[in-house]
Amino acid sequence: MKHILKGVLVMGLVFLASCSSQQSLQEYYVDNSENPNFIAVDVPASILKMEGANLTDKQQEAVESLRKFNLLAFKKTADNVAEYKMEKAKVKEILKNDEFVELMKINSTYGKGVIKYLGDEDAIDEVIIYGDSKEKGFALVRVLGKNMNPAHIAQLMQAIQKSDFDGEGLGEIGEFLKG
Repeated sequence: MKHILKGVLVMGLVFLASCSSQQSLQEYYVDNSENPNFIAVDVPASILKMEGANLTDKQQEAVESLRKFNLLAFKKTADNVAEYKMEKAKVKEILKNDEFVELMKINSTYGKGVIKYLGDEDAIDEVIIYGDSKEKGFALVRVLGKNMNPAHIAQLMQAIQKSDFDGEGLGEIGEFLKG
């Protein structure tokens, strides 16, 4: 009986380990925040400087649904090309998870990307913006909020354009995202 119980316990542990083998996006952020190839910044939504902006009610609602931003960028150099490819593949694998709902694809002169979200369509808890450039590296932005919705994203973009936000306060990652 002890051998059967041990066998069931071992199989259960193996099953649990295999279920949670994929790294979450939050774990990825934490695991790489100290990596010298990455630039990591957590910023409150107040950094957007929306106080003086003339916002519509919808734009104000979108701004109020924000809590903070987590930014993580891999700065590609001639010395870390192999790690860049490996890290980029890890992020893309995490973002393939079915819990992420794709909102739109981005294809610009700076590179390619995607915007996805977690949560229900009417109550989004997290928006993920991923973009990569063959020359510069990649950036991953987690927009954390409360009861955001897809319409808030468009309203938020319009509100940011009306604000005084110029990337100040983002430090090294602001320079990375600009250049």
